[in-house]
Amino acid sequence: MQKRLILDSHLLDITISRLSQQLIENHSNFDNSVIIGLQPKGPFLADLIHKKLEQETGHQIDKGYLDTTFHRDDFRRREVPVRANETKIDFIIEDKNVVIVDDVLYTGRSVRAAMDAMMAFGRPEKVELLVLVDRRYSRDLPIAPDYVGKSVNTLDTQKVLVELEGQGFEQNKIWLVNKEQ
Repeated sequence: MQKRLILDSHLLDITISRLSQQLIENHSNFDNSVIIGLQPKGPFLADLIHKKLEQETGHQIDKGYLDTTFHRDDFRRREVPVRANETKIDFIIEDKNVVIVDDVLYTGRSVRAAMDAMMAFGRPEKVELLVLVDRRYSRDLPIAPDYVGKSVNTLDTQKVLVELEGQGFEQNKIWLVNKEQ
């Protein structure tokens, strides 16, 4: 398996700081905005962004996690049943500005499923998407991120591997990996 480092720990810290500053520019003190991390890997990034935002703004910001398992259009097509993750949204998103956070944007199907799943918590005023890595030229649905850490051109034979300390890795790193064929 061949791996190529896309972002090391230092560059990832800079990227997270940049994304946080962009969010602050658009949402100011987050009085009417919330952060929602998409399960299974988005919550780790959402935690990093949330911590940075609260440090920078000095305000408490609502943060939650959303599982989209049963809202995916490929849910019944899988050979092995998928296990659902925790949804933890203990606030109303009605008329709020929602920032969906995920590690990698690939086909766009997870984001579409997230928009369906969110409706159980109210109708947001606006929905934005923040991703750490945008796999360009691979979209099945016309979904584009509002905030991007890094755009990467990939082949179908490659995947993006995000390793974050919150997931148990020693350092934050992002790799481009050739899938075994």
